[in-house]
Amino acid sequence: MNKNNRRDFLKLSTATALAAAGLDGAERTPAAPAAFPLAGASAAPSPPPPASRPYAPMALGIIVGLGNDPEATIAEVHSLGMPTCQIDTDYLDDSLIQRLQTALDKDKVVVTAMGTDGPGPYIYNFYDGPLTLGLIPRPYRAQRAEKLKKFSDLVKKLNVPAIRIHAGFIPEDPNDHLYWEAVEILRDVIGHINQNGQQFLYETGTETPVTLLRAIKDVGLDNQGVNLDTANLILYDKANPLDALDILGPYVQNTHAKDGLYPTNGRDLGKEMEIPHGKVDFPAIIARLRKLNYQGPITIEREISGPEQMASVKRERDYLLKLIQS
Repeated sequence: MNKNNRRDFLKLSTATALAAAGLDGAERTPAAPAAFPLAGASAAPSPPPPASRPYAPMALGIIVGLGNDPEATIAEVHSLGMPTCQIDTDYLDDSLIQRLQTALDKDKVVVTAMGTDGPGPYIYNFYDGPLTLGLIPRPYRAQRAEKLKKFSDLVKKLNVPAIRIHAGFIPEDPNDHLYWEAVEILRDVIGHINQNGQQFLYETGTETPVTLLRAIKDVGLDNQGVNLDTANLILYDKANPLDALDILGPYVQNTHAKDGLYPTNGRDLGKEMEIPHGKVDFPAIIARLRKLNYQGPITIEREISGPEQMASVKRERDYLLKLIQS
């Protein structure tokens, strides 16, 4: 998996020019190692109250790339009969924000979270992933943190409630100096996002559920939540997603409906599959979310491109609708 073929929904690729939106950031010296801070206070999740959400619990959605044609992107979501979506984009400016807002109002689609990544490479395997993904790698950390803050400032204009990213491979050992560097940079970025009235959602996959829970509590801010990616926990061989809900359930605010297989070698992630042909037990996942009084959406993520992607998404939509409505 590489950065360019992930989440390439209907070939609506995200733009790469960042300077116009002020999202590129100046070159910076990598952050210096931080001293070991005291662990933050335990943080209880504080998602938006259900009454404020303009969609029903488990409303279906899809993750899309924005590109430079928000009207076509949101019209495609609407054509699928989905009331929600998540958006990934590397580019935002006031003109694009206004066009996106107009399209959302026209087609009555709600954006539940937005994400971005970069600058620098993102390589999705077990060797290069820890060196390139998210906020953990020292060479990219400061620039990515600054970009996320500016991205949050822009997203605020859309009243989108959450920023969702892969934080990176958070170290499992809390005695590892890199773990506390991760806590420090996450606290800085999430604090800024909190000032904008937004939730910060960790997408699952790159660390065990216990490691993620520990980081949430050590960061210690009350605007933290989890975006449960049902397949990533399997693709990265970190947990069974159903078992992960025993640990992370109260923090889950958004869910990616995705399926996959466990890795078969020590270098590459497992293979993503069309729902329900992988290892995710979706009937059990939906049932457990109901027991947790889950109020968020179910957001389809299908990591293939070309004509088959739309056909696959429609089959997944129909399968999930039967589970949700049963």
